[in-house]
Amino acid sequence: MQSPSSVTSAPALKGISSMATRQLLNELLALYAARGGSTLQLESVGGVDAAKRVQADEPFDIVFLASDAIDKLVAAGKLDAQSKVNLADSGVALAVRAGAAQPDIRSAEAVRQAVLAARNISYSTGPSGVALAKLFDVWGITDQLQGRIVQAPPGVPVGTLVARGEVELGFQQLSELINLEGITLLGNLPPEIQITTTFSAAITSASAHKKAAQELLHFLVSDDAAAAKRRQGMEPAAA
Repeated sequence: MQSPSSVTSAPALKGISSMATRQLLNELLALYAARGGSTLQLESVGGVDAAKRVQADEPFDIVFLASDAIDKLVAAGKLDAQSKVNLADSGVALAVRAGAAQPDIRSAEAVRQAVLAARNISYSTGPSGVALAKLFDVWGITDQLQGRIVQAPPGVPVGTLVARGEVELGFQQLSELINLEGITLLGNLPPEIQITTTFSAAITSASAHKKAAQELLHFLVSDDAAAAKRRQGMEPAAA
């Protein structure tokens, strides 16, 4: 395997990710480049849009998305199955606008009551949002929430809507809320209803820089990357 310093002459890699891993990847990519590794030009957009662009054969070297989205792109022949790695596990947290009343979220029932009491709520279009919608169905409150769910547009953080006062209670990956101003982070969902998303990465089938891309992925799943993942509200994923 080549050392990172041996691939610096290669053209910069190009990648695309969902918004949930943007801060983490920016930190890790800067660290990798500082150590002499290849640089990667990263574009972070809504996960649904990212997958569509990869499906449309836009030229990327590495794709960073939720694990199930990566698997779908592998099945479509867009990504190299053998290159897939699991980067980090990310849980969902709740937030209100800075200065607003802070509801109890210490139990599943407390979260349910907070949702029902809120003027409106918001969650993302990603996998955590899908899981939340299913949870509301299980709780039998979907009908009661009609007209009170504000769907964040792809690529727009739920926390931004909360900070602007457009949404009273926001659900999103902790990694997307942890560094946002204008909100109060209430904490993670209780363990009994926590929604964990595994974010993964894979090299595109059409990449012309597979060796350099593989070196980068090796670093991103190494022990050297673990501290950054925890700083950004995630945990290193199992292999």
